[in-house]
Amino acid sequence: MKSAVVFRIDRRSGVATYLQIVRQVEQALRMGAPEEGDRLPTAAQVAAETKVNPNTTLKAYHELERAGLAEVRQGAGTFITRSLAPAQEGPDSPLRTSLAAWLDEARSQGLSGQEVTALIRSVYAAVYPSGTDD
Repeated sequence: MKSAVVFRIDRRSGVATYLQIVRQVEQALRMGAPEEGDRLPTAAQVAAETKVNPNTTLKAYHELERAGLAEVRQGAGTFITRSLAPAQEGPDSPLRTSLAAWLDEARSQGLSGQEVTALIRSVYAAVYPSGTDD
């Protein structure tokens, strides 16, 4: 079974590795995958894919548990307990569909992923000048 979360660790980011794992799970939950009841990869699987100490992953998973997002079941794994995806933003939501179409158009016009990310950040900063969701 392929995991809904693919971890990418940036050792030069200055952000603690366990926090990168936590943030990546939270971001995946905002995107609607994984879903409630889904099992996260084991600490050993994460270690094999990212070269991160399994204890670092366990620390991240315990942090997710403290936040009420996951449940660590001894001998069974770590399971998602709730989503962070907005209720109206399912896989077929109008906003998601529009965004996907926009991204397809950006790609067809030759924009790279980095250029798209920079453009999105620029527009986001204009719409949310304080950097918050207010």
